[in-house]
Amino acid sequence: MEILGIIPARGGSKGIKRKNLRSVGGKPLVAHTIEASLNSKYITKTIVSTEDDEIAEVSRKFGASVVLRPEKLAQDETKTAPVILHVLKELETQGYKPDYIVLLQPTCPLRNAKYIDDAFEFFFKMVPHGFDSCFSGFDCGKTHSLWKMSGGGKAHPLYDYRKRPRRQDEAEHYPLISENGAFYALSCEKFLLYEDFIGHNPCVYLTQKVVDIDTEDDLKVIEECLKNSLSN
Repeated sequence: MEILGIIPARGGSKGIKRKNLRSVGGKPLVAHTIEASLNSKYITKTIVSTEDDEIAEVSRKFGASVVLRPEKLAQDETKTAPVILHVLKELETQGYKPDYIVLLQPTCPLRNAKYIDDAFEFFFKMVPHGFDSCFSGFDCGKTHSLWKMSGGGKAHPLYDYRKRPRRQDEAEHYPLISENGAFYALSCEKFLLYEDFIGHNPCVYLTQKVVDIDTEDDLKVIEECLKNSLSN
């Protein structure tokens, strides 16, 4: 079975300049995810998608293959699904088509090979039950009164508030899950069908919250976590 690990790593970033090349724990940020992918017992091929020559060079140095993407797929507003599709089309010209793909965002350097393998084992157990994809997430607590707010302060209900359950009716509460960005997997067939890395019937691999680097403060947290793991 061929499982393709795709690591999207563009040169630009809004919050942290040249984020994917920033040194974290003594190596470029992108290198942590490359090593996790290469050390997974399930992933058979690791690809970094980038438009940046320096990221490409670093990625090859750490053992990944590289697919260079056009600048139009490396903009701030670029979605991830078209980047994955570009990788698959490029590899198809080389005669390669995976059975499964896994999206590994480089902003989660604490996600290691064991995390990936445990997530895959959970997913493969769920596939016979009709689940078509898997993503990792954490439990934000239980709620039944969930709203979102748009510009101008307008509130939009995400539940039928006219049938609002009583707070004491615990059975009506449900866990609120947040994606942590560390793992998204599905079959190549399903990705090409949906053109999205989450299918129509996903399952969630629940873990503790994983720090996803967006700010300088996040980098400091990661550095501290890495220091603690090395000292233990």
